[in-house]
Amino acid sequence: MAVITSGAHPKALLPGIKKWFGREYAKHPEVWGKVFEMDTSTKSYEEDVELTGFGLVPAKPEGDAVSYDSETQGYVTRYVNATYGMGYIVTEEALEDDQYEKVSKRRSSALAFSAQTTKETVHANILNRAFNSSFLGGDGKEMIATDHPTVSGTQSNELATAADLSEASLEDLCIQIMNAANSRGLRIAIEPKKLIVPPALHFDAKRIIESELTLGTANNDKNVVGLLFKGGLATWTFLTDTDAWFVQTNCPRGLVHFKRRAGKFQTDNDFDTSNAKAKFTERYSAGNSDWRGIFGTPGA
Repeated sequence: MAVITSGAHPKALLPGIKKWFGREYAKHPEVWGKVFEMDTSTKSYEEDVELTGFGLVPAKPEGDAVSYDSETQGYVTRYVNATYGMGYIVTEEALEDDQYEKVSKRRSSALAFSAQTTKETVHANILNRAFNSSFLGGDGKEMIATDHPTVSGTQSNELATAADLSEASLEDLCIQIMNAANSRGLRIAIEPKKLIVPPALHFDAKRIIESELTLGTANNDKNVVGLLFKGGLATWTFLTDTDAWFVQTNCPRGLVHFKRRAGKFQTDNDFDTSNAKAKFTERYSAGNSDWRGIFGTPGA
């Protein structure tokens, strides 16, 4: 068990330190809360279940009975709520002899920073693993794949030909989104909403969706692709692939977050040792239910 003793910060026992550094840095703006649909949980796990709906209505010959169709249950996505927690222990002597009050008092801020960074990482990993066959969704496929099984055959939420981010490749993916269908193969009205990129693609993405005119030409053509993204751009520092990029749609139950219990900071003292203890815990889960909520490509 890690314990912060007087020896952990020997310079804190003597006056004369001009400035302490290394613990307090500016935090990245929260992104996970802007791209995940929020939900609450009251159990150890939650499940989202697909319903397949009905097919096209056939013509009924005069005098014949109507045809009947059956709606069935599709795949199941399970969200298991994990508990995330960490704390620190400080000896009584370290607290008594510390000459710099802010060294001890600001540990809670450092712990909060770690908790926020963990939350961003956990949620960003849903996209980081989007093409990884070791992390499969409820339908047995990667979150982004060319062959999601449906009642009407396989469907894709991956750009047909992997490509780096450009105006042309973004247009191709938007067209693919506009042609999306439900499990029975009926066209559905989903639209691009937000472009999600790693820092390496930030400037290209800004130019593509925020320029008023088409990029790289002397023409005065309006940048129509940028008009589609009413949710704007999300540059996520915690995305690890510098080439992969994603388009979030307005399809419900795409990226989903379940809050089982809000974060809780607690302090206590151990009677026998007089050590001071502090801890932070939180319970939540994150994942993807309907793959139509996110389209993308790993890049060329």
